[in-house]
Amino acid sequence: MVIISKTTINEFVKLEPRSTDTLLSWYKQAKAADWTKFADVKQSFNSVDSVGNNRYCFNIKGNNYRLVAIIHFDIRTLYIVFIGTHAEYDKIDASTIQYKN
Repeated sequence: MVIISKTTINEFVKLEPRSTDTLLSWYKQAKAADWTKFADVKQSFNSVDSVGNNRYCFNIKGNNYRLVAIIHFDIRTLYIVFIGTHAEYDKIDASTIQYKN
């Protein structure tokens, strides 16, 4: 998969260094993936949930953190739109959050 943007991960791990290994592992696995549908994502990451509007929520580091991504399976592209703590995630509407350049 093409992942946009790793910068989001890099910025988050500066704030939450304990997330570094897990997020970089997630990134490596997602980048190497060739997902064509949600079931493929679910095989790679069993705890992923579809939250609507092509957005998917990944539990990171035992659900301490959440990563929300927009996935366009037809063009093999994943946009990271949110990374935060579980408490921060509870304050957003994951189905409408947008990618920012």
